[in-house]
Amino acid sequence: MTVRLPLARPNDGTSASTATSEGNATLLQVGDLARESGKTVRAIHLYEELDLLRPAARSKGRYRLYGPEALVRIRWIGKLQDMGFSLTDIQTIVRDWEDGPTAPGAMTKMKATYANKLAETRDHIRRLQALEQELKASLAYLDTCEVCEPDRLLSTCGSCEHHDCNHDVPELVLGFRAH
Repeated sequence: MTVRLPLARPNDGTSASTATSEGNATLLQVGDLARESGKTVRAIHLYEELDLLRPAARSKGRYRLYGPEALVRIRWIGKLQDMGFSLTDIQTIVRDWEDGPTAPGAMTKMKATYANKLAETRDHIRRLQALEQELKASLAYLDTCEVCEPDRLLSTCGSCEHHDCNHDVPELVLGFRAH
């Protein structure tokens, strides 16, 4: 049997927690968990509502108490969100994991999910790198425009003698020239 002993809240602004007599694990109240994780209390309650997170216990005052694994779970949820998964997607991942009949089957499914996301991420990185090169080329092209005569008409930019005629005009520049 685990006996939960509430610790007094310090007056120095540090977090209040609860210790257990078995294993001396520290449990956090939802506000403390929110501060530790960088999430809002509302977000943590939403994770609970979606069954993505469960409190380890409740205090005598019926406050939710969370173990150190809750912080790991919240960080995991955040990383999945950073990868583009919605909370509904994460619910499905958790449900599939928990409903998996065998550990190898569950691991295979997670591996496939992560492999698909890795392929998507690499494709996204390639697109961003191409966009980076286009932006660099556009900035370099537009740097030449600083030497242009101040009274020159915008309509003459299509045949500018300040730019190398053999050099392709970046699409990000051509786009605002097109009518």
